[in-house]
Amino acid sequence: MRCSVLIVNWRTSELLRELLLSLRRHPASGGQEVIVVDNASDDFDEAAFRREFPEVRFLAQRENLGFAAGNNLAWRHSTGGHLVLLNPDTQVTDGALDTLLDFLDHHPSAAIAAPQLVFPDGTVQDSCRSFPWPMSILFTAMRLHLMFPRSRLLGAYRMTWFDHRHTRQVDQPMATCWAVRRSVVEQIGLFDEEFPILFNDVDFCWRVRQSGWEIWFVAEARVLHVGGAGTKKGGAAMFAESHLGLVRFYRKNMRGRTPAIAIWLASLVSWLNCVGRTLSARRAAAR
Repeated sequence: MRCSVLIVNWRTSELLRELLLSLRRHPASGGQEVIVVDNASDDFDEAAFRREFPEVRFLAQRENLGFAAGNNLAWRHSTGGHLVLLNPDTQVTDGALDTLLDFLDHHPSAAIAAPQLVFPDGTVQDSCRSFPWPMSILFTAMRLHLMFPRSRLLGAYRMTWFDHRHTRQVDQPMATCWAVRRSVVEQIGLFDEEFPILFNDVDFCWRVRQSGWEIWFVAEARVLHVGGAGTKKGGAAMFAESHLGLVRFYRKNMRGRTPAIAIWLASLVSWLNCVGRTLSARRAAAR
């Protein structure tokens, strides 16, 4: 089996169905297995999915494990030579999986190959970021990346200067779709479950790079991405989870690598942003 496709679903079952149909239409050559972990979704009809997709292995859970633990569970049940992580709000296009897997096969130092993500209207999505160094987070909070989008310093975190039509090495592509070398996961593990929903992908990419592997954005592979279908259903709680994920990441990976005052300021700005976005969401919901 050339690859194992790992999908974690939470309350996006209609989109999941479209993804599974796309995987049936455009499978990876050399064989693929598809494993779906459903995190106790209230819209998931396991029996119906099993009837429609007998080729898929479904691992239905009685509670929401979160994104990290869900993917880890699927990985432990997988057997493919490489892993492909896919969000349920995606659809693969013709040749996309083979392009990513071929890239790993032809670049032995590459741990992750991530595709170009496109919205349903065909617009290319900005899907790559640098690691969240405190100064980059502060520049982003001050909206300097919007004022000077071509600046590699002020636009560092969101990579506003990067043309997503070109293949290159990056720090952290969105985990919406990754092709991952199995030997890397066997070496460093998959996701740290201390990051249950957000920043687990950032932490994984950090560990990949610290272990000497490369991470590549492969523009020739295209995957359709609706965007945020699951996290939007989490509501304002996702803002808090984003802040907590950033703080956990700093505590785990950046202590001693950057001045403590910079980490403190970036954490404070993140918290203020979390409060502001939460209040805005509540006002919008009250209208």
